[in-house]
Amino acid sequence: MLTSSAPNASTFADAKDSGFSSRYQVGEVSIERLVESEYARLNPLELLPDATPELVARHLGWLAPQFMDRHSQLLVISMQGFVVRSQGKIVLVDTCVGDCKNRVRNDFQGKRWGWLDKLKASGVDPEDVDYVVCTHFHVDHVGWNTRLENGKWVPTFPNARYLLTREEWDYWRSEAGQPGLARTGDYLADSILPVVEAGLVDFVATDHVIDSALRFEHMPGHTPGLIGVRIDSGGQRAIIAGDVMHTPLQCAYPDWSTRFCADQALSRASRRKFLETYSDTGTLVFVAHFPSPTGGYLERDGDAYRFRYAAI
Repeated sequence: MLTSSAPNASTFADAKDSGFSSRYQVGEVSIERLVESEYARLNPLELLPDATPELVARHLGWLAPQFMDRHSQLLVISMQGFVVRSQGKIVLVDTCVGDCKNRVRNDFQGKRWGWLDKLKASGVDPEDVDYVVCTHFHVDHVGWNTRLENGKWVPTFPNARYLLTREEWDYWRSEAGQPGLARTGDYLADSILPVVEAGLVDFVATDHVIDSALRFEHMPGHTPGLIGVRIDSGGQRAIIAGDVMHTPLQCAYPDWSTRFCADQALSRASRRKFLETYSDTGTLVFVAHFPSPTGGYLERDGDAYRFRYAAI
């Protein structure tokens, strides 16, 4: 189920890994992943309502230690964002949990991850970012949209246009979205509304085109407006796929949706479509919460699928 090589891995031979980040070249576009935190943090039975200890145990041989800690039986989950450099622009895809946020979940509450320092270490100052894309409005994908300054939440990236889908905005402001906010803390108030009020948001379609190499791809279900960012450049392809999946266990069990999915049936359909579309194509895939080095390839495996890391 897991190897260190992949079909066409030589296409991305100049991928480099430095622990908290990895950089890949896809044609003329570079993709750099910046990890905010990564450790064994989620019980698969908590995350996946259809999972059982017996079904998970069948895959422990390849899950551990990369994707699951054998001792604690917890899944290794990465919180990370992606710096995409394309046609002279810097596009930031997902902004993690953020620092100093008031959250219900203990492992998010009031943390100081220092992710912005990692961004600066990659050569990007907040003022350099041209576009911010949130694949969806969950707490761990919007946090660094803002930072605390003199007791007030202000946009972290003051020169950027924040590209957000109308579907996400409408859903999370509706009655249907309220249970999700209550479960985690009102991240709309501290991480979305300040950038809207600052006039930095463009509400765009779920098939929005950023430039000739970058476009959105709609994958609804986990949330109504969940999008991926597809990269096509120089005859190569990659996709930053947000939360269409959370763990490679869902390659083995494609019908398993998470308990955090707004519409489990629609999430299942989108995941099936995603797996069918990108398996055995040589497309470099980044699923938001897959642990380091994250980038890899999907392959068919009988009636299911498997994930292979790209060579670093």
